[in-house]
Amino acid sequence: MDGAEGPDGFKTAIVANDDALEDARFGFARSQPRRSAQRVFHFTQLAAIVALCAAFVWASRAAPQITFIALHITALAIFSMAIFVRSVAAGPFSPLLFRLAEPARFPTYTILCPLYREANVAPDLIAALAGIDYPVEALDIKLLVESDDPDTIAAARAASSGMPHVEVVVIRACAPRTKPKALNVGLSRARGEFVVVYDAEDRPHAQQLLAALAAFEDGGADLACVQAPLEIDNADVSWISGQFAAEYAIQFREMLPLLAHFKLPLPLGGTSNHFRTSVLRESGGWDAFNVTEDADLGYRLARDGYHIGVIGPPTYEEAPVTFGAWLSQRTRWIKGHLQTWLVLMRNPVRTAREMGLASFAAMQVTFATGILAAFVHGPLAFVLLTALLTPYDLLAPLDLILAIFSYCVAMFASLTACGLSRTFSHAGAALTMPLYWPLSSIAAYRALFELIFLPHYWSKTKHGVSARTAHPTSDIASEVRDERARAA
Repeated sequence: MDGAEGPDGFKTAIVANDDALEDARFGFARSQPRRSAQRVFHFTQLAAIVALCAAFVWASRAAPQITFIALHITALAIFSMAIFVRSVAAGPFSPLLFRLAEPARFPTYTILCPLYREANVAPDLIAALAGIDYPVEALDIKLLVESDDPDTIAAARAASSGMPHVEVVVIRACAPRTKPKALNVGLSRARGEFVVVYDAEDRPHAQQLLAALAAFEDGGADLACVQAPLEIDNADVSWISGQFAAEYAIQFREMLPLLAHFKLPLPLGGTSNHFRTSVLRESGGWDAFNVTEDADLGYRLARDGYHIGVIGPPTYEEAPVTFGAWLSQRTRWIKGHLQTWLVLMRNPVRTAREMGLASFAAMQVTFATGILAAFVHGPLAFVLLTALLTPYDLLAPLDLILAIFSYCVAMFASLTACGLSRTFSHAGAALTMPLYWPLSSIAAYRALFELIFLPHYWSKTKHGVSARTAHPTSDIASEVRDERARAA
Protein backbone atom coordinates (compact mmCIF):
# COMPACT_ATOMS: atom_id res chain seq x y z
CA MET A 1 0.00 0.00 0.00
CA ASP A 2 1.40 3.38 -0.95
CA GLY A 3 0.18 6.93 -0.79
CA ALA A 4 1.19 10.37 -1.99
CA GLU A 5 0.18 14.00 -1.54
CA GLY A 6 -0.43 15.86 -4.75
CA PRO A 7 0.60 19.45 -5.53
CA ASP A 8 -2.97 20.67 -5.07
CA GLY A 9 -3.06 19.55 -1.45
CA PHE A 10 -5.14 16.39 -1.51
CA LYS A 11 -4.03 12.86 -0.88
CA THR A 12 -4.46 9.81 -3.03
CA ALA A 13 -3.67 6.34 -1.76
CA ILE A 14 -3.43 3.40 -4.13
CA VAL A 15 -4.35 0.11 -2.53
CA ALA A 16 -2.67 -2.65 -4.52
CA ASN A 17 -3.51 -6.33 -4.44
CA ASP A 18 -1.33 -6.78 -1.39
CA ASP A 19 -1.77 -8.15 2.11
CA ALA A 20 -3.99 -5.22 3.19
CA LEU A 21 -6.43 -5.73 0.36
CA GLU A 22 -6.33 -9.49 0.84
CA ASP A 23 -7.17 -9.01 4.50
CA ALA A 24 -10.02 -6.64 3.61
CA ARG A 25 -11.47 -9.30 1.34
CA PHE A 26 -10.91 -12.51 3.29
CA GLY A 27 -9.56 -11.56 6.72
CA PHE A 28 -12.83 -11.87 8.61
CA ALA A 29 -13.97 -15.01 6.79
CA ARG A 30 -10.66 -16.71 7.58
CA SER A 31 -10.35 -15.59 11.19
CA GLN A 32 -14.03 -16.15 12.11
CA PRO A 33 -15.41 -18.55 9.48
CA ARG A 34 -18.47 -19.55 11.54
CA ARG A 35 -19.51 -15.89 11.73
CA SER A 36 -18.98 -15.12 8.07
CA ALA A 37 -21.57 -15.25 5.28
CA GLN A 38 -18.97 -16.48 2.77
CA ARG A 39 -20.53 -19.91 3.12
CA VAL A 40 -24.29 -19.58 2.81
CA PHE A 41 -25.55 -22.85 4.30
CA HIS A 42 -23.86 -25.28 6.64
CA PHE A 43 -24.62 -28.99 6.33
CA THR A 44 -26.49 -29.06 9.63
CA GLN A 45 -28.73 -26.22 8.46
CA LEU A 46 -29.53 -27.95 5.19
CA ALA A 47 -30.27 -31.13 7.10
CA ALA A 48 -32.56 -29.24 9.47
CA ILE A 49 -34.43 -27.61 6.58
CA VAL A 50 -34.94 -30.98 4.86
CA ALA A 51 -36.07 -32.57 8.13
CA LEU A 52 -38.58 -29.78 8.84
CA CYS A 53 -40.02 -29.99 5.34
CA ALA A 54 -40.32 -33.77 5.58
CA ALA A 55 -41.96 -33.50 9.00
CA PHE A 56 -44.44 -30.96 7.68
CA VAL A 57 -45.37 -33.15 4.70
CA TRP A 58 -45.79 -36.20 6.95
CA ALA A 59 -47.88 -34.27 9.51
CA SER A 60 -50.06 -32.74 6.78
CA ARG A 61 -50.87 -36.20 5.45
CA ALA A 62 -51.23 -37.96 8.79
CA ALA A 63 -53.24 -35.30 10.63
CA PRO A 64 -54.08 -32.36 8.34
CA GLN A 65 -56.54 -30.69 10.69
CA ILE A 66 -54.23 -30.81 13.71
CA THR A 67 -51.33 -29.58 11.57
CA PHE A 68 -53.36 -26.64 10.29
CA ILE A 69 -54.46 -25.70 13.82
CA ALA A 70 -50.87 -25.87 15.09
CA LEU A 71 -49.63 -23.65 12.25
CA HIS A 72 -52.52 -21.28 12.79
CA ILE A 73 -51.80 -20.88 16.51
CA THR A 74 -48.06 -20.47 15.85
CA ALA A 75 -48.70 -17.77 13.24
CA LEU A 76 -51.09 -15.93 15.55
CA ALA A 77 -48.57 -16.03 18.40
CA ILE A 78 -45.69 -14.77 16.23
CA PHE A 79 -47.59 -11.89 14.71
CA SER A 80 -49.20 -10.98 18.01
CA MET A 81 -45.74 -10.57 19.52
CA ALA A 82 -44.61 -8.48 16.56
CA ILE A 83 -47.66 -6.24 16.85
CA PHE A 84 -47.10 -5.86 20.59
CA VAL A 85 -43.49 -4.80 20.07
CA ARG A 86 -44.51 -2.33 17.38
CA SER A 87 -47.16 -0.79 19.65
CA VAL A 88 -44.71 -0.50 22.56
CA ALA A 89 -42.11 1.09 20.27
CA ALA A 90 -44.57 3.87 19.49
CA GLY A 91 -44.23 4.88 23.14
CA PRO A 92 -41.79 7.33 24.77
CA PHE A 93 -38.49 5.79 23.70
CA SER A 94 -37.33 8.33 21.12
CA PRO A 95 -33.76 9.41 21.91
CA LEU A 96 -33.27 12.78 23.50
CA LEU A 97 -30.54 14.89 21.97
CA PHE A 98 -28.85 14.94 25.40
CA ARG A 99 -25.75 17.11 25.14
CA LEU A 100 -22.99 17.93 22.73
CA ALA A 101 -19.43 17.08 23.69
CA GLU A 102 -17.09 19.94 24.60
CA PRO A 103 -13.81 18.11 25.23
CA ALA A 104 -10.56 19.84 26.07
CA ARG A 105 -8.94 17.68 23.41
CA PHE A 106 -10.89 16.55 20.39
CA PRO A 107 -10.05 12.94 19.53
CA THR A 108 -9.31 12.14 15.90
CA TYR A 109 -12.48 11.07 14.12
CA THR A 110 -12.29 8.95 10.96
CA ILE A 111 -15.08 9.25 8.39
CA LEU A 112 -15.36 6.39 5.89
CA CYS A 113 -17.30 7.07 2.68
CA PRO A 114 -17.51 4.20 0.17
CA LEU A 115 -18.31 5.48 -3.34
CA TYR A 116 -19.07 3.54 -6.49
CA ARG A 117 -20.52 5.09 -9.64
CA GLU A 118 -21.22 8.22 -7.56
CA ALA A 119 -19.48 10.96 -9.59
CA ASN A 120 -22.72 12.98 -9.72
CA VAL A 121 -23.11 13.20 -5.93
CA ALA A 122 -19.47 13.26 -4.79
CA PRO A 123 -19.30 17.09 -4.71
CA ASP A 124 -22.48 17.25 -2.59
CA LEU A 125 -21.02 14.70 -0.17
CA ILE A 126 -17.78 16.69 0.22
CA ALA A 127 -19.80 19.85 0.78
CA ALA A 128 -21.87 18.11 3.48
CA LEU A 129 -18.74 16.80 5.20
CA ALA A 130 -17.16 20.25 5.04
CA GLY A 131 -20.07 21.56 7.10
CA ILE A 132 -19.47 19.19 10.02
CA ASP A 133 -18.97 21.00 13.32
CA TYR A 134 -15.68 19.40 14.35
CA PRO A 135 -12.08 20.68 14.25
CA VAL A 136 -10.65 20.04 10.79
CA GLU A 137 -7.28 19.03 12.21
CA ALA A 138 -9.01 16.20 14.12
CA LEU A 139 -10.84 14.83 11.07
CA ASP A 140 -9.57 11.91 8.99
CA ILE A 141 -11.84 11.49 5.95
CA LYS A 142 -11.42 8.51 3.60
CA LEU A 143 -13.22 8.48 0.26
CA LEU A 144 -13.12 4.82 -0.78
CA VAL A 145 -13.34 4.40 -4.55
CA GLU A 146 -12.89 1.38 -6.86
CA SER A 147 -10.11 1.52 -9.46
CA ASP A 148 -12.49 0.77 -12.35
CA ASP A 149 -14.56 3.88 -11.59
CA PRO A 150 -12.49 6.73 -13.09
CA ASP A 151 -15.36 9.23 -13.13
CA THR A 152 -15.90 8.99 -9.37
CA ILE A 153 -12.15 9.07 -8.73
CA ALA A 154 -11.87 12.29 -10.74
CA ALA A 155 -14.91 13.83 -9.06
CA ALA A 156 -13.67 12.92 -5.56
CA ARG A 157 -10.20 14.32 -6.28
CA ALA A 158 -11.60 17.55 -7.68
CA ALA A 159 -14.12 18.07 -4.88
CA SER A 160 -11.55 17.43 -2.12
CA SER A 161 -8.82 19.59 -3.64
CA GLY A 162 -7.15 21.71 -1.00
CA MET A 163 -8.50 19.59 1.88
CA PRO A 164 -5.48 17.80 3.40
CA HIS A 165 -7.68 15.92 5.88
CA VAL A 166 -9.42 14.13 2.98
CA GLU A 167 -7.79 11.07 1.43
CA VAL A 168 -9.06 9.50 -1.79
CA VAL A 169 -8.36 5.78 -1.43
CA VAL A 170 -8.43 3.95 -4.76
CA ILE A 171 -9.09 0.26 -4.21
CA ARG A 172 -8.07 -2.16 -6.89
CA ALA A 173 -11.24 -3.71 -8.34
CA CYS A 174 -11.66 -7.32 -7.23
CA ALA A 175 -14.25 -9.67 -5.77
CA PRO A 176 -16.29 -9.52 -3.69
CA ARG A 177 -17.64 -6.25 -5.10
CA THR A 178 -19.24 -5.18 -1.85
CA LYS A 179 -19.34 -2.12 0.37
CA PRO A 180 -17.93 -3.93 3.45
CA LYS A 181 -14.77 -4.86 1.53
CA ALA A 182 -14.16 -1.17 0.85
CA LEU A 183 -14.92 -0.31 4.49
CA ASN A 184 -12.33 -2.83 5.68
CA VAL A 185 -9.72 -1.13 3.50
CA GLY A 186 -10.67 2.20 5.04
CA LEU A 187 -10.56 0.74 8.56
CA SER A 188 -7.01 -0.50 7.96
CA ARG A 189 -5.97 3.10 7.24
CA ALA A 190 -8.12 4.80 9.90
CA ARG A 191 -6.24 7.08 12.29
CA GLY A 192 -9.19 8.02 14.47
CA GLU A 193 -10.17 6.86 17.92
CA PHE A 194 -13.70 6.83 16.55
CA VAL A 195 -14.99 5.99 13.09
CA VAL A 196 -18.27 6.71 11.32
CA VAL A 197 -19.65 5.50 8.00
CA TYR A 198 -21.49 7.77 5.56
CA ASP A 199 -22.91 6.88 2.17
CA ALA A 200 -22.47 8.98 -0.96
CA GLU A 201 -25.89 10.64 -0.78
CA ASP A 202 -25.73 11.39 2.96
CA ARG A 203 -26.17 14.82 4.49
CA PRO A 204 -25.25 14.34 8.15
CA HIS A 205 -26.33 16.85 10.74
CA ALA A 206 -23.47 19.26 11.36
CA GLN A 207 -23.28 18.40 15.06
CA GLN A 208 -23.79 14.67 14.81
CA LEU A 209 -20.17 13.86 15.67
CA LEU A 210 -20.35 15.99 18.82
CA ALA A 211 -23.52 14.20 19.92
CA ALA A 212 -21.93 10.81 19.25
CA LEU A 213 -18.81 11.78 21.19
CA ALA A 214 -20.93 12.87 24.15
CA ALA A 215 -22.79 9.54 24.04
CA PHE A 216 -19.49 7.65 24.14
CA GLU A 217 -18.30 9.76 27.05
CA ASP A 218 -21.47 8.95 29.00
CA GLY A 219 -22.03 5.36 27.84
CA GLY A 220 -19.20 3.41 29.40
CA ALA A 221 -16.65 1.06 27.87
CA ASP A 222 -19.24 -1.49 26.74
CA LEU A 223 -20.94 1.05 24.43
CA ALA A 224 -19.37 0.02 21.12
CA CYS A 225 -21.49 2.03 18.71
CA VAL A 226 -24.18 4.68 18.46
CA GLN A 227 -26.63 4.92 15.58
CA ALA A 228 -27.92 8.24 14.30
CA PRO A 229 -31.41 8.25 12.81
CA LEU A 230 -31.75 8.23 9.03
CA GLU A 231 -34.40 10.51 7.59
CA ILE A 232 -35.62 10.73 4.00
CA ASP A 233 -35.61 14.17 2.38
CA ASN A 234 -37.20 13.33 -0.96
CA ALA A 235 -40.37 11.79 0.45
CA ASP A 236 -42.67 13.94 -1.68
CA VAL A 237 -41.22 12.84 -5.02
CA SER A 238 -43.22 9.60 -5.38
CA TRP A 239 -45.49 7.20 -3.53
CA ILE A 240 -42.60 4.77 -3.13
CA SER A 241 -40.31 7.38 -1.59
CA GLY A 242 -43.12 8.47 0.76
CA GLN A 243 -43.66 4.92 1.97
CA PHE A 244 -39.91 4.49 2.36
CA ALA A 245 -39.75 7.66 4.47
CA ALA A 246 -42.51 6.48 6.78
CA GLU A 247 -40.81 3.09 7.10
CA TYR A 248 -37.52 4.76 8.05
CA ALA A 249 -39.28 6.96 10.60
CA ILE A 250 -40.69 3.89 12.37
CA GLN A 251 -37.37 2.04 12.29
CA PHE A 252 -35.04 4.82 13.42
CA ARG A 253 -37.32 6.88 15.63
CA GLU A 254 -39.18 4.05 17.39
CA MET A 255 -37.87 0.49 16.93
CA LEU A 256 -34.14 1.12 17.38
CA PRO A 257 -34.61 3.50 20.34
CA LEU A 258 -36.81 0.87 22.02
CA LEU A 259 -34.15 -1.81 21.63
CA ALA A 260 -31.36 0.54 22.69
CA HIS A 261 -33.36 1.65 25.74
CA PHE A 262 -33.37 -1.93 27.05
CA LYS A 263 -29.81 -2.61 25.80
CA LEU A 264 -31.07 -5.27 23.42
CA PRO A 265 -29.22 -6.04 20.16
CA LEU A 266 -30.29 -4.13 17.10
CA PRO A 267 -29.53 -4.24 13.39
CA LEU A 268 -27.50 -1.18 12.48
CA GLY A 269 -28.43 1.05 9.57
CA GLY A 270 -26.04 1.06 6.62
CA THR A 271 -24.79 4.54 7.46
CA SER A 272 -24.31 7.00 10.31
CA ASN A 273 -23.14 4.36 12.76
CA HIS A 274 -20.34 5.64 14.97
CA PHE A 275 -17.87 3.12 16.44
CA ARG A 276 -15.04 2.96 18.90
CA THR A 277 -12.29 2.07 16.44
CA SER A 278 -10.53 -0.30 18.82
CA VAL A 279 -13.72 -2.29 19.43
CA LEU A 280 -14.53 -2.42 15.73
CA ARG A 281 -11.11 -3.83 14.94
CA GLU A 282 -11.29 -6.25 17.85
CA SER A 283 -14.60 -7.56 16.52
CA GLY A 284 -13.07 -8.19 13.10
CA GLY A 285 -14.41 -5.22 11.11
CA TRP A 286 -17.01 -5.96 8.47
CA ASP A 287 -17.81 -9.26 6.78
CA ALA A 288 -16.97 -8.63 3.11
CA PHE A 289 -19.40 -11.37 2.02
CA ASN A 290 -22.50 -10.09 3.82
CA VAL A 291 -24.60 -7.74 1.69
CA THR A 292 -26.16 -6.17 4.81
CA GLU A 293 -22.93 -5.83 6.72
CA ASP A 294 -24.59 -3.29 9.02
CA ALA A 295 -27.18 -5.67 10.48
CA ASP A 296 -24.57 -8.42 10.77
CA LEU A 297 -22.18 -6.18 12.70
CA GLY A 298 -24.87 -4.97 15.07
CA TYR A 299 -25.64 -8.51 16.20
CA ARG A 300 -21.99 -9.54 16.25
CA LEU A 301 -21.17 -6.71 18.66
CA ALA A 302 -23.94 -8.01 20.92
CA ARG A 303 -22.40 -11.49 20.78
CA ASP A 304 -19.09 -9.95 21.84
CA GLY A 305 -20.67 -8.40 24.94
CA TYR A 306 -21.20 -4.83 23.73
CA HIS A 307 -24.33 -2.75 23.33
CA ILE A 308 -25.39 -0.04 20.90
CA GLY A 309 -26.95 3.33 21.65
CA VAL A 310 -28.88 5.89 19.62
CA ILE A 311 -28.49 9.65 19.27
CA GLY A 312 -30.78 12.38 18.02
CA PRO A 313 -29.10 14.44 15.24
CA PRO A 314 -30.08 12.76 11.97
CA THR A 315 -28.56 12.05 8.60
CA TYR A 316 -30.69 12.92 5.61
CA GLU A 317 -30.85 10.37 2.82
CA GLU A 318 -32.38 9.93 -0.61
CA ALA A 319 -34.99 7.18 -1.02
CA PRO A 320 -35.62 5.24 -4.24
CA VAL A 321 -38.34 6.92 -6.26
CA THR A 322 -39.27 4.11 -8.67
CA PHE A 323 -40.52 0.61 -8.02
CA GLY A 324 -37.58 -0.91 -9.94
CA ALA A 325 -34.96 0.91 -7.85
CA TRP A 326 -36.82 0.07 -4.64
CA LEU A 327 -37.14 -3.60 -5.61
CA SER A 328 -33.43 -4.02 -6.32
CA GLN A 329 -32.46 -2.40 -3.03
CA ARG A 330 -35.05 -4.29 -0.98
CA THR A 331 -34.02 -7.59 -2.57
CA ARG A 332 -30.45 -7.01 -1.41
CA TRP A 333 -31.60 -6.05 2.07
CA ILE A 334 -33.74 -9.14 2.54
CA LYS A 335 -31.00 -11.36 1.11
CA GLY A 336 -28.52 -9.86 3.56
CA HIS A 337 -30.92 -10.31 6.46
CA LEU A 338 -31.30 -13.95 5.48
CA GLN A 339 -27.50 -14.27 5.41
CA THR A 340 -27.25 -12.68 8.85
CA TRP A 341 -29.98 -14.84 10.37
CA LEU A 342 -28.41 -18.01 8.96
CA VAL A 343 -25.08 -16.99 10.50
CA LEU A 344 -26.75 -16.40 13.87
CA MET A 345 -28.53 -19.75 13.67
CA ARG A 346 -25.54 -21.92 12.76
CA ASN A 347 -25.24 -22.69 16.43
CA PRO A 348 -28.28 -21.13 18.14
CA VAL A 349 -27.32 -22.42 21.57
CA ARG A 350 -23.94 -20.73 21.35
CA THR A 351 -25.47 -17.53 19.96
CA ALA A 352 -28.00 -17.44 22.82
CA ARG A 353 -25.24 -18.02 25.35
CA GLU A 354 -23.11 -15.21 23.88
CA MET A 355 -25.96 -12.71 23.53
CA GLY A 356 -27.95 -13.74 26.54
CA LEU A 357 -31.35 -15.40 26.36
CA ALA A 358 -33.35 -12.16 26.45
CA SER A 359 -31.29 -10.63 23.64
CA PHE A 360 -31.53 -13.80 21.58
CA ALA A 361 -35.32 -13.82 21.99
CA ALA A 362 -35.52 -10.13 21.09
CA MET A 363 -33.52 -10.81 17.94
CA GLN A 364 -35.98 -13.49 16.89
CA VAL A 365 -39.03 -11.32 17.63
CA THR A 366 -37.77 -8.20 15.84
CA PHE A 367 -35.34 -9.44 13.18
CA ALA A 368 -36.54 -12.93 12.27
CA THR A 369 -40.21 -11.96 12.24
CA GLY A 370 -39.33 -9.04 9.96
CA ILE A 371 -37.83 -11.48 7.47
CA LEU A 372 -40.84 -13.79 7.80
CA ALA A 373 -43.25 -10.88 7.32
CA ALA A 374 -41.62 -9.99 4.01
CA PHE A 375 -42.40 -13.48 2.70
CA VAL A 376 -45.99 -13.67 3.93
CA HIS A 377 -47.32 -10.12 3.47
CA GLY A 378 -48.23 -10.76 -0.16
CA PRO A 379 -50.00 -14.11 0.36
CA LEU A 380 -51.78 -12.84 3.48
CA ALA A 381 -52.98 -9.75 1.65
CA PHE A 382 -54.38 -11.96 -1.10
CA VAL A 383 -56.18 -14.19 1.41
CA LEU A 384 -57.54 -11.18 3.30
CA LEU A 385 -58.77 -9.51 0.13
CA THR A 386 -60.38 -12.74 -1.06
CA ALA A 387 -62.09 -13.23 2.30
CA LEU A 388 -63.51 -9.70 2.22
CA LEU A 389 -64.69 -9.71 -1.40
CA THR A 390 -65.98 -13.28 -1.80
CA PRO A 391 -68.32 -15.57 0.17
CA TYR A 392 -65.48 -17.97 0.97
CA ASP A 393 -64.90 -18.45 4.69
CA LEU A 394 -61.10 -18.20 4.67
CA LEU A 395 -60.52 -16.37 7.93
CA ALA A 396 -61.70 -16.84 11.47
CA PRO A 397 -62.98 -13.74 13.30
CA LEU A 398 -59.77 -13.64 15.37
CA ASP A 399 -57.66 -13.60 12.18
CA LEU A 400 -59.60 -10.66 10.79
CA ILE A 401 -59.40 -8.75 14.07
CA LEU A 402 -55.65 -9.35 14.27
CA ALA A 403 -55.11 -8.21 10.68
CA ILE A 404 -57.10 -5.01 11.19
CA PHE A 405 -55.37 -4.33 14.51
CA SER A 406 -51.99 -4.88 12.84
CA TYR A 407 -52.74 -2.30 10.17
CA CYS A 408 -54.02 0.18 12.77
CA VAL A 409 -50.91 -0.21 14.95
CA ALA A 410 -48.60 0.22 11.95
CA MET A 411 -50.40 3.35 10.79
CA PHE A 412 -50.36 4.76 14.34
CA ALA A 413 -46.64 3.98 14.60
CA SER A 414 -46.02 5.76 11.33
CA LEU A 415 -47.88 8.87 12.46
CA THR A 416 -46.14 9.03 15.82
CA ALA A 417 -42.74 8.41 14.20
CA CYS A 418 -43.33 11.24 11.75
CA GLY A 419 -44.07 13.46 14.70
CA LEU A 420 -40.90 12.41 16.51
CA SER A 421 -38.80 13.16 13.45
CA ARG A 422 -40.71 16.43 12.95
CA THR A 423 -41.22 15.49 9.32
CA PHE A 424 -44.95 15.61 8.71
CA SER A 425 -44.93 15.87 4.92
CA HIS A 426 -45.08 12.08 4.50
CA ALA A 427 -47.57 11.31 7.27
CA GLY A 428 -50.19 10.62 4.63
CA ALA A 429 -48.21 7.53 3.59
CA ALA A 430 -49.56 5.82 6.71
CA LEU A 431 -53.00 5.57 5.16
CA THR A 432 -51.80 3.52 2.19
CA MET A 433 -49.25 1.37 4.03
CA PRO A 434 -51.36 -1.81 3.61
CA LEU A 435 -50.85 -1.45 -0.16
CA TYR A 436 -47.08 -1.13 0.29
CA TRP A 437 -46.39 -4.14 2.47
CA PRO A 438 -47.33 -6.87 -0.05
CA LEU A 439 -44.66 -5.53 -2.42
CA SER A 440 -42.03 -6.80 0.02
CA SER A 441 -43.01 -10.39 -0.86
CA ILE A 442 -41.85 -9.84 -4.43
CA ALA A 443 -38.48 -8.71 -3.11
CA ALA A 444 -38.39 -11.58 -0.61
CA TYR A 445 -38.78 -14.33 -3.18
CA ARG A 446 -36.23 -12.64 -5.44
CA ALA A 447 -33.89 -12.48 -2.43
CA LEU A 448 -34.32 -16.21 -1.80
CA PHE A 449 -33.41 -16.94 -5.41
CA GLU A 450 -30.32 -14.73 -5.17
CA LEU A 451 -29.33 -16.24 -1.83
CA ILE A 452 -29.06 -19.63 -3.56
CA PHE A 453 -27.60 -18.58 -6.90
CA LEU A 454 -26.05 -15.11 -6.37
CA PRO A 455 -25.40 -14.90 -2.62
CA HIS A 456 -22.75 -12.16 -2.70
CA TYR A 457 -24.07 -10.07 -5.58
CA TRP A 458 -24.44 -6.41 -4.58
CA SER A 459 -27.23 -4.58 -6.38
CA LYS A 460 -26.12 -0.95 -6.52
CA THR A 461 -28.66 1.79 -5.83
CA LYS A 462 -28.31 4.87 -8.04
CA HIS A 463 -28.32 8.17 -6.16
CA GLY A 464 -28.81 11.78 -7.16
CA VAL A 465 -31.91 11.05 -9.23
CA SER A 466 -34.45 13.36 -7.54
CA ALA A 467 -34.81 16.73 -5.89
CA ARG A 468 -34.22 16.86 -2.15
CA THR A 469 -35.44 19.15 0.61
CA ALA A 470 -32.93 21.47 2.22
CA HIS A 471 -32.58 21.15 6.00
CA PRO A 472 -31.05 23.58 8.50
CA THR A 473 -28.45 21.43 10.22
CA SER A 474 -25.99 23.92 11.63
CA ASP A 475 -27.31 24.47 15.15
CA ILE A 476 -29.25 22.21 17.49
CA ALA A 477 -28.56 24.04 20.73
CA SER A 478 -32.17 25.22 20.93
CA GLU A 479 -33.39 21.66 20.28
CA VAL A 480 -31.20 20.39 23.10
CA ARG A 481 -32.71 22.95 25.46
CA ASP A 482 -36.23 22.04 24.34
CA GLU A 483 -35.61 18.30 24.85
CA ARG A 484 -34.16 18.90 28.31
CA ALA A 485 -37.16 21.01 29.26
CA ARG A 486 -39.56 18.30 28.10
CA ALA A 487 -37.58 15.64 29.99
CA ALA A 488 -37.71 17.73 33.18
